[in-house]
Amino acid sequence: MFFEYPKLLWLLTLIPLAILVYVWREIKGGHPYLTVSDITPWNIEKQGLLKKILRHLSFVFRCIALAALIVAIARPRSASELEKVSTEGIDIVLGIDVSTSMLAMDFKPDRINAAKQIAVEFVAQRPADRMGVVVFAGESYTQCPLTADRQTLINMMKEIQCGLIDDGTAIGNGIATSVARLKESDAKSRVVILLTDGVNNTGEISPQMATEIAKTYGVRIYTIGIGAMGEAPYPTPYGVQMVQVDIDEPLMKKIAEDTGGKYFRATDNTKLAEIYAEINKMEKTRTIVDSYPQYKELFMRFALLALVAILLELLMRYFTRHLPY
Repeated sequence: MFFEYPKLLWLLTLIPLAILVYVWREIKGGHPYLTVSDITPWNIEKQGLLKKILRHLSFVFRCIALAALIVAIARPRSASELEKVSTEGIDIVLGIDVSTSMLAMDFKPDRINAAKQIAVEFVAQRPADRMGVVVFAGESYTQCPLTADRQTLINMMKEIQCGLIDDGTAIGNGIATSVARLKESDAKSRVVILLTDGVNNTGEISPQMATEIAKTYGVRIYTIGIGAMGEAPYPTPYGVQMVQVDIDEPLMKKIAEDTGGKYFRATDNTKLAEIYAEINKMEKTRTIVDSYPQYKELFMRFALLALVAILLELLMRYFTRHLPY
């Protein structure tokens, strides 16, 4: 325990002074007097022992109250050393292909829903990072900007659907929009996780140009090709048909290598989950441990002691006044 205003404790010297004054008055007298014909009722020798004690106890409680109040206003405190663990987060944008080919059913129940479900699990495992979502098909847009609000992000991800924008696979636009969400970030590490099942076939920005933009802003890109090897079942108005899976793997590898990332191929739900788990391990969040004191105010216990002492002094005065000889 220590005191915020220790100099106020000098006021405690008033208590010994008050005791000396009290004793001197008891010895020398100076009490009010009344002339009477017979002093028998006021004979101090005949007063009960209890009344003698109570008469002085009121002064004792008064001194205790004064001492407790002085200690309280000196602001006693205690301090304990605690560790604060903070994190230096990573800003991550998930770029998700929402072209109609993502309805293929080589994943359960299909590619787009498998991608959303596993991405949600990835988001939940990184509470220290800000994350956002960009979707792309024939064009691209931001589904959710960078945020630390996990629930909002997850809700926005669940609303992702195929067919809401022009069809196609504008990989360059998807990368460029993702980088645009990160270029103002002051995070130590900025990452795009780009997931697609096709070949770039539209868009105003080529994948090569978008990759150069990412390099300029120091954005690392992990690319994921999603789709089974060979053919995959695809729903059509005429029933489920087998279609060729065509992923531009050389382009995906080039984008990842040029930006310091890595390319992955996901052929089923389990493999996609393993890829996100591997990225989660590679992109470690830096932990910072700091120590700081936590203060606890202790004045209240002394203030309560003063209050109790004052109440006891009043009680002593009352009982002393009404006790019989």
